[in-house]
Amino acid sequence: MKIKILIPVYNDWQSVSKLIEEINALSISQEFQISIIIVDDASTYDRKDENKTLENIFSIKILCMKVNQGHARCIATGLKYIFEKEEFDYIIPMDGDGEDRPQEIKEFLTQIKNSNGKSIVGERIKRSENLLFRICYQLHKLITLTFTGKFIKFGNFSCLTKNTVEKMINEKATWNSFSGSLSKIEKDLFSVPSIRGTRYFGPSKMSFFNLLKHSLSIMSVFRTSVLIRSTLFIILYILLIKSYASLITSIPLILLLFMVYSISSLALRENIDEFNNSLKNIEDIKKVK
Repeated sequence: MKIKILIPVYNDWQSVSKLIEEINALSISQEFQISIIIVDDASTYDRKDENKTLENIFSIKILCMKVNQGHARCIATGLKYIFEKEEFDYIIPMDGDGEDRPQEIKEFLTQIKNSNGKSIVGERIKRSENLLFRICYQLHKLITLTFTGKFIKFGNFSCLTKNTVEKMINEKATWNSFSGSLSKIEKDLFSVPSIRGTRYFGPSKMSFFNLLKHSLSIMSVFRTSVLIRSTLFIILYILLIKSYASLITSIPLILLLFMVYSISSLALRENIDEFNNSLKNIEDIKKVK
């Protein structure tokens, strides 16, 4: 069975190198042929050539992008490339910094036999960030649930069937939000517990601002639901505060309108033509192994 591990990277070659070493060290059954596809998002730091024996990895390729396009679009481009250019049975997208723990790949592969042909997602049950971030993350999930009706407990780390990948590369939302798109196209996913790891090197890149953008990007996939629920909230809120209207009581309305505006702006990023032509942004393909 051919497994493609898809890793987006921007400059963090040290972490990716360590991740590849740890994937190679996994005791994976011989029935699985492991290959790695790295999407280099126009890094400004060159990767150092390394002479390492990676006997348990069949091949490694690096797709070098001409123009930096961001994490979600790198994954989308990688999915499209693998679907159109490679032979595979499953794709495992994962971050290259250690926060998606490589040892959980084995659990994905073990559960393939139990998943009844469904795609598998890593359901996050524990995070390693500080308390403030974990609180913000729970608020993100709560707000997403409130305005979309979707309780999304997974990120990029997953094990996708060929059927799911085909749906994703034909869904314009994939160009903007991986988890939002996957939630939209697949109603029945097989979940396995996943513990968020710590970065190999340096601080996490998931700042409060990035978390906010991530949350709004997911909600932009379900913008019709967001618009309906926001309208109902505004009507009910106005009815409740009409006798107490003031600048202070109008703050929730201002924040909600800003949220709707931001979601509408992010929705414009769902450009199916750009997605369809994304492989043209590949400047070079380096075969490392």
